[in-house]
Amino acid sequence: MPDLIPNYVHGQTRSPASPTTLDVTSPIDGSSLGQLALTPPSELDPVVAAARGAFTSWSRTSVKERVQVLFKFKQLVEQNLHELGDLVSRENGKLPAEARAGIEKGLEVVEYACALPQLIPGELLEVSSGVDCYTRRYPLGVVAGITPFNFPAMVPMWMFPLAIACGNTFILKPSEQVPLTPLRLAELLKESGLPDGVFNVVQGDRTTVEAILDHPGIAAAAFVGSTPVAKLVYERGIRAGKRMLTLGGAKNHLVVVPDADVEVTARNVVSSFTGCAGQRCMAASVLITVGDCGHIIDAIVAHAQKIRPGHEMGAIISAKARDRIISYIDLAEKEGATLRTDGRRVTVPGKEHGTYVGPTVIEHKDHSSKCLQDEIFGPVISVINVKTLDEALAIENASPYGNAASIYTTSGAVARYFEQHANAGMIGINIGVPVPREPFAFGGWNDSKFGVGDITGKDGIAFWTKSKKVTEKWTAGAARNWMA
Repeated sequence: MPDLIPNYVHGQTRSPASPTTLDVTSPIDGSSLGQLALTPPSELDPVVAAARGAFTSWSRTSVKERVQVLFKFKQLVEQNLHELGDLVSRENGKLPAEARAGIEKGLEVVEYACALPQLIPGELLEVSSGVDCYTRRYPLGVVAGITPFNFPAMVPMWMFPLAIACGNTFILKPSEQVPLTPLRLAELLKESGLPDGVFNVVQGDRTTVEAILDHPGIAAAAFVGSTPVAKLVYERGIRAGKRMLTLGGAKNHLVVVPDADVEVTARNVVSSFTGCAGQRCMAASVLITVGDCGHIIDAIVAHAQKIRPGHEMGAIISAKARDRIISYIDLAEKEGATLRTDGRRVTVPGKEHGTYVGPTVIEHKDHSSKCLQDEIFGPVISVINVKTLDEALAIENASPYGNAASIYTTSGAVARYFEQHANAGMIGINIGVPVPREPFAFGGWNDSKFGVGDITGKDGIAFWTKSKKVTEKWTAGAARNWMA
């Protein structure tokens, strides 16, 4: 690992001249990953200039040539999948298998971007005799992505493959907690033949983000993170005249009805709230049982008790995040909730300096607890019982978020009713993490997203481009022109 973790600008690593540094440690065992050089706002101009310089030639490169770079990049990522997975695991704390799965999920967007020559042709219509209207899509210029800690490879790959395939040049500002994976992705892009300056990485903190949002040379920005920050980022970028799309947090509800398959439901619910240690915006957070589902809860608890932190589940990103998660468990206990499993006070032998929380299943007596309202972002699931499906839907609908909602049932009619009435952008039926495959785009509703459209799929193409409409008319006489 490098002692000083740098930026990546115009095809080479580069550190700020007089950097302020930040310690970066692995949540697995607390070991040092290096010192992160934070980029001050004053040093963003050269990065934007490098990206602007590369834009002229890259935007004029044909789309078929641009996607050839991504074809090669996909191959290189696949060849280096275990190395990248280990790197993601080391700096994020998730299991290596989870890290590889996230990278492979990101590659779906790379594959989709490789199909851009078939996806981006303009429309043509003869609107009147001898008069045609047609459209073309053009890149915006220099664009940016601001990404979170929980998926160091996948979330950037939601953004930059489509952005650069569309002809933009890109500045990535990753979370300061996971700065290494993006640098490796930059190296693989260069090896794939991407011209210098098309993809750049700027390390930094909040002030760096604000500088990106304020910079007049950046035309658009996308963001993924918590809802409060997503809203602030969106508003600041819009005030600066940028095109913005920001994805926020979630409070995903799973609904279980008595006819659900017990074993499938138990395994799937546990996987949903413990996968990636619950640190994903699609994780289960609230489990609403309808009627008599005690036997299903017992099965969920039994499966959760088999999950061992450090073995079947990874670490929490930081001690601060761990303590925040534990504070919600403490609160639930104080309120009189029943802890069916308790993930506090977890230590992994040999990794005593790591940050871990075990699977926690909390049965609540009523709907009032903050545990049922706030995004906890850890391996904690709150359980509440209601009498009817409509009561369950009322609770789900009342949430200000709208990322995902799922139901477990063997009844097609019940599933259809839930799908039609749940207030979320992504719906699961017997699936606890209903992330759509490409080309079905990723994006939630309500306070889980600010801006128009989704981050991937056809909406992603629309976000990173602008359309030009052409109306033309030719007459027979036009052939007898000055060139004749």
